[in-house]
Order: sequence, then structure tokens, then C-alpha cells
Amino acid sequence: MDQALVSVVLAVLFASCSSQYEPTWESIDSRPLPVWFDQAKFGIFVHWGVFSVPSYGSEWFWWYWQGQKLKSYIDFMKRNYPPAFMLTTKHHEGFTLWGSKYSWNWNAVDVGPKRDLVAEIADALRAHSSLRLGLYHSLFEWFNPLFVSDATNKFTTNQFPTAKTLPELYEIVTKYRPEILWSDGDGNAPDNYWNSTGFLAWLYNESPVRETVVTNDRWGYGTICKHGGYYTCTDRYNPGHLLKHKWENCMTIDQKSWGYRRNAELKDYLTIEDLLKTLVETVSCGGNLLMNVGPTHDGRIAPIFEERLRQVGQWLMVNGEAIYNTSAWRAQNDTSSPGVWYTWRPQEGAIYAVFLQWPDSGYVALNEPLVLEGKTEVVLLGYAQPLKWQPLKPMGLKVLLPQLTPSHMPSSWAWTLRLTGAA
Repeated sequence: MDQALVSVVLAVLFASCSSQYEPTWESIDSRPLPVWFDQAKFGIFVHWGVFSVPSYGSEWFWWYWQGQKLKSYIDFMKRNYPPAFMLTTKHHEGFTLWGSKYSWNWNAVDVGPKRDLVAEIADALRAHSSLRLGLYHSLFEWFNPLFVSDATNKFTTNQFPTAKTLPELYEIVTKYRPEILWSDGDGNAPDNYWNSTGFLAWLYNESPVRETVVTNDRWGYGTICKHGGYYTCTDRYNPGHLLKHKWENCMTIDQKSWGYRRNAELKDYLTIEDLLKTLVETVSCGGNLLMNVGPTHDGRIAPIFEERLRQVGQWLMVNGEAIYNTSAWRAQNDTSSPGVWYTWRPQEGAIYAVFLQWPDSGYVALNEPLVLEGKTEVVLLGYAQPLKWQPLKPMGLKVLLPQLTPSHMPSSWAWTLRLTGAA
């Protein structure tokens, strides 16, 4: 090989190596979010763990059981519910759903089911679906003596992340290859205590999922809604307007708990109308929705959770093109027609208007689109014939809806108009 050519090849290789992500937030935050995540829009969170055994109150049961008197927990639940938070590989009590080398016998392989539940779920997802695996992992543990010691030392020591958290993170990424890593529970410790940027640099540069993995923003005190792949900001975050950074609305069907609880009442569960409203609002404002269910201790999905999941699935079968692979439009909602939310597919020139109530008037007024007679076509998703419409002044259109009986409605709870030839 020509010496000059060798020099060029070496220069290219050096440039490639030097473009790797450095263990700083400036470098980590410069990584583009993998495209698949924005296109997906909707995910299912599963809070399943040792807290599912008592299944009372919430997934914070063990905090109140071990840290305080049970009566205090019951009284608290009567007044409020504690701030709680893919599959939970480990929650704040420290019990792992895989045979972690670093959990002593406090894991699902050594005690309880004596099975690697993370492996079984990961294998099942990949064998029987196109779902992408996401794993939740809590950084801290309430009662771990190493963490308690570090906290007492005001995090000037780092016994716990060195001996427990970081080895576990490397282990689950290498072993199960998740495409979402959902970090949580910083225990009020800063990101440098957790060596978050060092781990994320490895994740993005060297891990088996470095090209596709997505991470959130919970990597130490002060990082939430500031650093990471996408922002969660708070649980149940739904700003109602477009953000400059990709974000997620992580919420749960049971308004008072993330884990399954036997003492839940019917009024505690969100209706399908509530869920679809949240989904549409979230996607219209550029977010993804992560909807949580809590299985029972033996892994069953309670009928009310199953019903809600199936209802969302039925709705997406008809209206999914207004959700998947869409982008936020120039207007997120129609201020003159409450309950109308927009998305669009720029590559197809299609604007979608989702309306949450079927109007008694027989028409929907859309005040945002710019339309042209003879060019703009309006279709109700799930209905075969194009719809008639009339222009509004100064802009917009009145869409005349077909007269349908309930059994002939394309969907039961919310409906979508697709506009082409509009802007």
C-alpha cells in the first residue's frame, strides 16, 4: 500500500475513534436520539417486583413497612399517595428480578420464584413480538448499608455505586441488551457520585446496544429535565405544549400506584377516554406516552388493566397512522375547537386532526389548516368515503361528518380526520 494512502487510512481511523462520546454531559447530550424512539410514540411500563407480593398501598410498601410503622403508611395512603415511580429489574428496595451477582440472595433466582424473570420476559418479547425491550433500574436502595454509609458521609465516599449500582448496570446491558435504559432513584446523590457520564460514555461507545439504546434523564440529583437522551421531568409529565427536546409522559392507569394493589377502587383507574386524551395530547406536543400496569405477584394482568390495554390497541388499529411515525405540526391543538389535537406526516403531506368528542352538530370545525377547494381531501380514518367540507373564513374548514350508528363507528372513543392537500 502506498505510504500516503496508509497515512490517509490512519487519519480516518483516528478521526473515527476521536469522535466517540466523552464522559461529560456536553458530549453525552450531543448524541442524537435514535430515530426509532420518536417514531414509536407509545410504550407499556410494567412495575413488577417484591412489592407485588403484599400488593397493598403502592410500590413504596417496603419503605413504610421497614422504615416506619405500618399505621403511618395506612394513614398516609388515606390522605395522599407517595411519589412513585419497561420492566422493573430493580426498584428502590433493591430486589432484582434476575440473578444479580451483586445482590447476595436478594433476587428472584435465589429466593421466591427462583427464575430469571428478566431473561424470560426478554426472550418472550423477542420471540413473539416486535416490541423493543426497556429495562428500569433504580440507582439507589433505601436500606442498603453501603448506600446509607455513603449518604451519612454526604456522598464523599462511593462504596455503593462501585460495589452495587454500576456493576448491575453493566450486567443487565451486556446480558439482556435493552434498547431503553430507564434510570431512576438518585437518592439525592449527584451524578458524579454515580459516575453517570462514565457509564453512559461506555453505553454509547462500547456496549452491545450502542447504536440503538435510548436513555432518560434520571442520572443523579439535578440531571432530570436537563441531561440525558429524553426528558421525563416529573412522573405523569404532560406540559400541554411543544418542547424543544424529546420528552416522555410516564403515567399509570391506577392513579394512586405503579404496582398492583389489592385495595384499589374502581374510581382510582383512568377510563379509556382519559387514556386516549392523554395519548393524543402527549403525541401532539412531541412526546411519547409510557403507560404503566402492575401485574400481581404471580405475573397476572388484572382484568381492568387488560381491558384498558386492549382498548388502546383497538383504537390504534384504526387511528394509529395519526400516532406512529408522526411529527408535531405547527399547531398542536385547535384553540377555537376544544378537544381537537393535530399531528402530521410531512413526507406524505398528511395532517391529522384527532377529535375527542363526536359533535351533536354533525360537523367538526378546524380553524388551523390552510385549505384549497378542489385540492384538499378529508378522510375519516376507518371510513371508506372522503368527507364533504366547507371553507371557513379567514382560514380553516367545516368538515361534515357521516351519520353513523354506534355499531358502524370506525372507533368508539376518539376519531381522526386525515387532511391531504392542506397546509
